[in-house]
Amino acid sequence: MLSGKTVKLILYELLQFACLCIPVFAVMERFASVIRFVKSSATAYWLVVAASVAYVASVTLFVWVPLKYFILRTQRFSEVTNWRPVTLAYVILSTLPCFAIIIASSKVQADAGVKNDPFTELPVSLVLFSLICVDIVEKIRPLCLTGQARGLGLDFEMPGPVLTHSEQVTSVSRQLQANGRDGGASPRSPVRNGTISGHWRDADEEGTTRTSNTAYLYTSHSYSGPFRFVWIREPRHDLFVATFLFWFDTVEMVRVAGTDSVYYSAWVFPIYILAFLSFLRVVITPDSPLLASSSVLTQDLPFLVMRICLVAVFGYVTPVLYILKNIFTVVSFMYFVFMTKLKLLNRESMF
Repeated sequence: MLSGKTVKLILYELLQFACLCIPVFAVMERFASVIRFVKSSATAYWLVVAASVAYVASVTLFVWVPLKYFILRTQRFSEVTNWRPVTLAYVILSTLPCFAIIIASSKVQADAGVKNDPFTELPVSLVLFSLICVDIVEKIRPLCLTGQARGLGLDFEMPGPVLTHSEQVTSVSRQLQANGRDGGASPRSPVRNGTISGHWRDADEEGTTRTSNTAYLYTSHSYSGPFRFVWIREPRHDLFVATFLFWFDTVEMVRVAGTDSVYYSAWVFPIYILAFLSFLRVVITPDSPLLASSSVLTQDLPFLVMRICLVAVFGYVTPVLYILKNIFTVVSFMYFVFMTKLKLLNRESMF
């Protein structure tokens, strides 16, 4: 009888392997259909299909299976290096070839002067969805799929401040003074009940000025009743939502490349190249401090320039909302990371 951990491991590995193979087969099949239409030859169609099968078999035997065996065998590689080799292998072995075939399909149709197949919606959505699934599997792998959320190693809940019972906080010096009066020692005595308190007096008196009659403790909310499910924060559900939101900007950029005016032009090349560079963020672990800077350098800043160029050339093929998102992300990163260190803005009392 297989244990729960073994079943979960098998499901995860099968899902990741399916995400590796299915996008390649789907993209190559659509590319084979375009080749058959342009060349008017069924032989070309089956050659492309056979090439896809050979590619997936070779990648699985010589790269994917050995890498998985090494990762599952050691369980230390990704923890030490602060990056995820499985996602890096997936991006290189699956996402990169799929994007290359999509660009090749655009080039073949543009050179032949035909627009047989836009070749964008289903294959591209499948490629992006498979990448998101691989990312979710790598993030949710340490978590349990059954039971309650409490006790998990990864907690996405950010509890809010709750006003609790407060009382006046007595400083150490006042306690020592009270003990000195109770013990008969004089207020000026440096030693009270065997404790030197003279060195603490200034610090304690300064600390008493910052004490308040109220105290805010960060505790999680707990509710009961028939509608208590409304107040539940489930970290595993938040993981799914956060992962999809993480990729929406890249998804919109790839969607722009699917419009006819852009897809059959030379602008499809820089769009897919920048989209692939933004995919490299998935290699970094979610808790790594490199994630913020890499998001700005590989996504927001290049996407901002590209979207401004697309709007200038093709009109409003991309929503202005994403341009504003890129602008505010880049400006806020530059301001809070670099400009706040300047002497003019390094005054905490200004705001």
